[in-house]
Amino acid sequence: MFTTALLPFIGIGLLAQSIDGALGMAYGVTSSTLLLGLGMAPALASASVHMAELATTGVSGLSHGFFGNVDRRLLLRLALPGALGGMLGAFVLSHLQTPWLGAVVAAYLLALGLLLMVRAWRNRPVDAESRPRRTKRLALAAGFLDAVGGGGWGPMTSTSLIAQNLPPRIAIGTANAAEFFVSLAISAVFLGTLGHVYGQAVVGLLLGGLIAAPFAAWLTRHLPARITTAAVGGLVTVLSLVTLGKHVVG
Repeated sequence: MFTTALLPFIGIGLLAQSIDGALGMAYGVTSSTLLLGLGMAPALASASVHMAELATTGVSGLSHGFFGNVDRRLLLRLALPGALGGMLGAFVLSHLQTPWLGAVVAAYLLALGLLLMVRAWRNRPVDAESRPRRTKRLALAAGFLDAVGGGGWGPMTSTSLIAQNLPPRIAIGTANAAEFFVSLAISAVFLGTLGHVYGQAVVGLLLGGLIAAPFAAWLTRHLPARITTAAVGGLVTVLSLVTLGKHVVG
């Protein structure tokens, strides 16, 4: 039943999916950060977010497909390695402490973010026929980092694909569609280890995400490539600097 207690979680899901669906990243970062701010335990927050992503990424992927933002061949090359990487990362997270990994990923993403902003400033045209390389290795690493770091699939895949000169709407749409399979794999491992999730948070995140997903996909379809590239680069740069700052202070 709908209760007022769901409203904060609906708001979080709406905001996170609006950003993720339009720019191909930051659902996990946004929602996990806000859930932690509400006092939820980190493991429970991550498990709840990934469980909610099963529905939001599914609807987001279908919405992107409807608006022509998905490359099916690329989707197949991302989905399976990403799911395998996600399962491996979830298992590693339950046995090892990897505080240094966040700084390494942040440094990599910072470089990509700056590259994309420079590309947008120079207004370099994208290539609709571009075929990204090393996509299976990229998906494996991104899935692993998404599980270990509580987020990272979108920043790793979307940013890397755009950096390889793929049209932003195709990179974002395909990465969003593939994320469903990554979330499914990670959620299965989390349920096996934790045994439960915070149901109220999952329901609220689902409702907010389902509302935002179709609009975000439509927005991606119509935003100029230069604006999308600059927005992705700027968001990745800011998030990377924040992450690096936390590691330096810590």
